[in-house]
Amino acid sequence: MTSFFIALGILLGGYFIYGVVVEKIFGIDPKRQTPAYTHRDNVDFVPMATWKVFLIQFLNIAGLGPIFGAIMGIMFGPAAFIWITLGTLFAGAVHDFISGAISIRANGASLPEIVGNELGTNIKQVMRVFSLVLMVLVGAVFVSQPADLIAGMTPDYLDRTFWVVVIFVYYMLATMLPIDKLIGNLYPIFGFALLFMAMGIFVVLVFGDFTIADGFSKGLSSRHPNDLPIFPMMFVSIACGAISGFHATQSPLMARCLKNEKLARPVFYGAMVAEGIVALIWAAAAIAFTGGYDQLADYMAAHGGNAGALVNDLSIGWLGTFGGILALLGVVAAPITSGDTALRSARLIAADFLHYDQSKTAKRLIISIPIFVATFLIMMMDFDVLWRYFAWCNQTLAVFTLWAATVYLARKNKIYVITLIPAMFMTAVSASYILFEARPKGFGLPYDIAVGVGVALAILLCILFFNYKKRISSGKLRRDFDY
Repeated sequence: MTSFFIALGILLGGYFIYGVVVEKIFGIDPKRQTPAYTHRDNVDFVPMATWKVFLIQFLNIAGLGPIFGAIMGIMFGPAAFIWITLGTLFAGAVHDFISGAISIRANGASLPEIVGNELGTNIKQVMRVFSLVLMVLVGAVFVSQPADLIAGMTPDYLDRTFWVVVIFVYYMLATMLPIDKLIGNLYPIFGFALLFMAMGIFVVLVFGDFTIADGFSKGLSSRHPNDLPIFPMMFVSIACGAISGFHATQSPLMARCLKNEKLARPVFYGAMVAEGIVALIWAAAAIAFTGGYDQLADYMAAHGGNAGALVNDLSIGWLGTFGGILALLGVVAAPITSGDTALRSARLIAADFLHYDQSKTAKRLIISIPIFVATFLIMMMDFDVLWRYFAWCNQTLAVFTLWAATVYLARKNKIYVITLIPAMFMTAVSASYILFEARPKGFGLPYDIAVGVGVALAILLCILFFNYKKRISSGKLRRDFDY
């Protein structure tokens, strides 16, 4: 229990200490007018109350990752507690804040445009396709699991298919309508459910008759039942609970709604810290509820590796029927409120690179229909396959974002090490994962070779970055834009 409170204290303290450091390094300008006013269209660019913007950002990024990902991640052992804590503060929150702040400066530009501006035209084209694919994957992934959970709480005639249709129709509306209408009005309700869930489980965890068998006394070796190595597998499994490239696709949505640049830290950095706390609570709860790492492995094996079963049993068992239903609604709301804004992000990404105005409903529909069709087709795939590909794409997107942020800070003569180190680390993680993962999901290379290539790639990109920085400093490379 002591280690849990230490990790929680570090997360909270980190927001007020390291978060301020990162904010000062970037150079927030409270007097600078935001895109919510300079580009206001009352559809996507809309000034909104800060508490609403925070809740939308938090719910956007808090999909299945900090809950399901934390449960799957803690199966690797106590190293998961360390990564959730340090990864959130020094990687995930920095990643979210810098990408959001740059988007504000770039008039609410979507992620592919930001990354492409910093890393070149070819990378921009790749990012446009890559980001669109990831957004559609998120939309597809975050339909099936919520539908399964809701179907388990409703009469048999309201089956999984019924709820898939309902959720998908909601996604279509949320993608098309002005952001302050459906999303702006529903998110406070969803936010309450999610916060109730987290706080309820936290109270039971602390004051109930439970022990968090953190296992630090036995070292940081992997406890995974399939003998999977911590590096890189754990860092991909936890994903949204520590760092997620998906978050950077969501930040521009809120960059278009913030009333002042000084709100970037509480909204972007703060939402990621809040998500880290949720992940920490669920990781600890999974161990406390089952009784330890071996017991957690047995439970997951008995339920076919379905983390949703643990979420259901834990919520009902700890919070009772009423509290459990509210808690489960929070768990359902988290992925749904990531899926809807993922498809909205896909619309904006496509509109940005096509330079296609979105102020009219008909024009939004023209962009959205192909996205809806692609999402529906991908939903037919096996969930486990979808989640694996989503997890890798997610972390790879974070790599692109971190390198772009590093180049941006270097161009501005700011302390770029705050993004350089996470960029190198996540490069090694993503490359090692896809090379090591068994076929057909990956290349199935021997572990030492996969990790060696991953580390070598991280070093190579670092060398290229310093060469690029040298050219910028010498004046040999000029940029035809700035923001």
